[in-house]
Amino acid sequence: MTKHTPKALGEIIGTFLRENGLEQALLEKHVVEVWTDVVGAPLARYTSNPQMRDGTFFVHVSSAPLRQEFFQGRKELIRRLNDAVGATVVKDIRFLA
Repeated sequence: MTKHTPKALGEIIGTFLRENGLEQALLEKHVVEVWTDVVGAPLARYTSNPQMRDGTFFVHVSSAPLRQEFFQGRKELIRRLNDAVGATVVKDIRFLA
């Protein structure tokens, strides 16, 4: 009889997600969910329809000056989004009109 070392449930779930190609999709969904927390509710009110596709985060920004401000600080936003989900998921951000 073989002895098995017990594993944490989180480790088992993580392995399952990776092996079935679901980890990236879950992380991308999490990025969309933390957008408001990262930029703050007052600024998030001027944004809509956040989406992740192929490492790029897309978000509509209704204010041209705010869109320019986001653009100038996009490297910091990428870092903060990735920090919020605990993985390098966002490689670029596109701010749409």
